[in-house]
Amino acid sequence: MTIGWNAIAIDPADGVAVALRDLAPGEDVIVRVGGKVETLTAREAVALGHKIARRAHAAGEPVMKYGARIALATKAFAAGDHVHVHNIKSARAYEGKA
Repeated sequence: MTIGWNAIAIDPADGVAVALRDLAPGEDVIVRVGGKVETLTAREAVALGHKIARRAHAAGEPVMKYGARIALATKAFAAGDHVHVHNIKSARAYEGKA
C-alpha cells in the first residue's frame, strides 16, 4: 500500500513532523497533519523516525511534537532542517521540567 505522505505531525501546533522513511536533501516532504497535507523541502538528510522542522525556530524556542513541548531549540533552525540532538535539548533536561 502506498500512502500520499512521507512525514506525519499529530497536532497542528507541532513545529516538527516525524519522517516515515529516510528523506534526502532537496526532496519534497509531504506532511500529513490531521486530515490536511502540507509540503516542505528537506534541507538535509533526515533518517526514518527522526524529526524534520515544519517551520523555523529561534534559539531558546520551545519545540512542539504530539501537541506537547518536548524540547527547546539550542540554536536557530529553518523549516526542512533535521531536528535532533545537534539543535535541540530535551525540555526536561534543559529546564528540569516538561
